[in-house]
Amino acid sequence: MANPPLKNLITTVLKVPPQPEAPLGSPGSLRVFNAAPGFYRYRVAQWALGQLGTAAGLVVGLVFLNRIQVGPLSFAHGLIQPLEVLGVLLFLIQLPFTFMMVDLDYRYRWYMITDTSLRIREGLMVIRERTMTFANIQNLSLRQGPLQRLLGIADLRVRTAGGGGGEGSGKHEKEMSEAANMHLGYFRGVDNAEEIRDAIMSRMRGLRDTGLGNPDEPVAPTPDVQVSAEGSRELLAAAHELLAETRRLRFAVTL
Repeated sequence: MANPPLKNLITTVLKVPPQPEAPLGSPGSLRVFNAAPGFYRYRVAQWALGQLGTAAGLVVGLVFLNRIQVGPLSFAHGLIQPLEVLGVLLFLIQLPFTFMMVDLDYRYRWYMITDTSLRIREGLMVIRERTMTFANIQNLSLRQGPLQRLLGIADLRVRTAGGGGGEGSGKHEKEMSEAANMHLGYFRGVDNAEEIRDAIMSRMRGLRDTGLGNPDEPVAPTPDVQVSAEGSRELLAAAHELLAETRRLRFAVTL
């Protein structure tokens, strides 16, 4: 289905790229999917709550401005009505644009899995793409809040080697740190998070069974070679015989 003109304008201005290329893997092993419909409802609910908060702040601001009639700010009373109109207009104008951004963020979210690696792309203003090989994955974890449980979705977090840095103390700092961490990837808003986790773990086990597993795994030490006394005598006799043959060959060359 074709996008409305406003969506086409936003994707053109932001230069949103098309579907990413598949990560490395065997032919026929690629799986491509997007976030679940429940994730779209989840983001719309977040957007609606944010808009309600903005509207409430706008109303409080307008009430405050209309009460400025005396005192040191009374000279600005003549500017109140234009400011009120401008504030309401800006609020109404941003509604369709921010709603379209929510919709496009849901649509332009790509999750790809092959038999050896995965690729995640998300974002509109700032596009973030993660490519991870199963051999380097160290941890898989599920996260699900109350509203996510109600909508039947969850987030699957994938962490590779080297992804144990600090994540900040506050929620905003933690989110910014995770967004910049190239060792973290999220399958956000999927309704089959456990299935994806089990598929990745199965392929990780397959790689390790073939000797292509985690490079950080300790390598088993090479066993010491034990030589018996009889073997030592045989080895010494062979060395003496080789030495005698070398001397005979040198004597023949000198003649």
